[in-house]
Amino acid sequence: MEQIIDNVHINFDENALWTLNVALALVMFGIALEISMNDFRRLLKTPKLVLTGVMSQFLLLPIITFFLVWITEPLPSIALGMFMVAACPGGNVSNFFTHLSKGNAALSVTLTAIATLLAIFMTPFNLSFWGGLYPPTASILKQVSISPLEMVKLVALLLGVPLILGMLVNHYKPKIAKRMAKGFKIGSLVFFMFLVFLALYNNREIFMEYIFYVFWLVVIHNLVALLTGYSLAKLMRFSKENVRCLTIETGIQNSGLGLLLIFTFFDGLGGMALLTAFWGIWHLISGLAMGLVWGTRPIDKKKLI
Repeated sequence: MEQIIDNVHINFDENALWTLNVALALVMFGIALEISMNDFRRLLKTPKLVLTGVMSQFLLLPIITFFLVWITEPLPSIALGMFMVAACPGGNVSNFFTHLSKGNAALSVTLTAIATLLAIFMTPFNLSFWGGLYPPTASILKQVSISPLEMVKLVALLLGVPLILGMLVNHYKPKIAKRMAKGFKIGSLVFFMFLVFLALYNNREIFMEYIFYVFWLVVIHNLVALLTGYSLAKLMRFSKENVRCLTIETGIQNSGLGLLLIFTFFDGLGGMALLTAFWGIWHLISGLAMGLVWGTRPIDKKKLI
């Protein structure tokens, strides 16, 4: 099985890849329509909260993922998929799930904005660094010989440019941005998910053959990610709404970005693509379940941090 999955490449042609790139950029633009400079100014008012959220996403999760890979010893390409997911910033739907769970929505938006900018450099770095430390995945990285600079350019194009453009619209035309935001974000996200499901459908034989192997790894990895954010926030003695926000921001990853990087730089490497695609499906289920459960529980407003 190892030789098969590690040598399988998901069928996704150049036109479909280009469309997927545009779809992800549109999703980011829709999110950025609700982001303003005030969200960045909150960093000065609540640096402890924001820095903890950033550390949870870009430092703790990759480290814990590394040890999880060492313990479970998944197939090399699937292990590299786990490193890819952990290297990505928070997911596009984290703001919605945070709001649904009665978490700190303002903090969620702030973390989305900051994590998106940091991801331009941190995503390529974390993938190369942690993937390079684990021998089975290090050999794949050597074979692929990806250019970190090229990956930085692509992430900047997919996340950084739409973020800046959306914020500019929000700044100069706030009323228009507010009207556009909801429908634009939902519509572009649905379109993006449709493309992901289409890619899975076109490769359904491969997907069905390995789904049960990937399923448990994704569930465990996602649970570990959620527990990482939750434990760190509790350790810092944050309020319930902030604990909920940091939990979701750490556990809901931008797997769509991961898929695009896999199709672009790894030629749709089977294990990576399947792991990342299924993560994109599963974190919607776990995030929605968490949001619905937490949404029924009251928040203690007495604690401010």
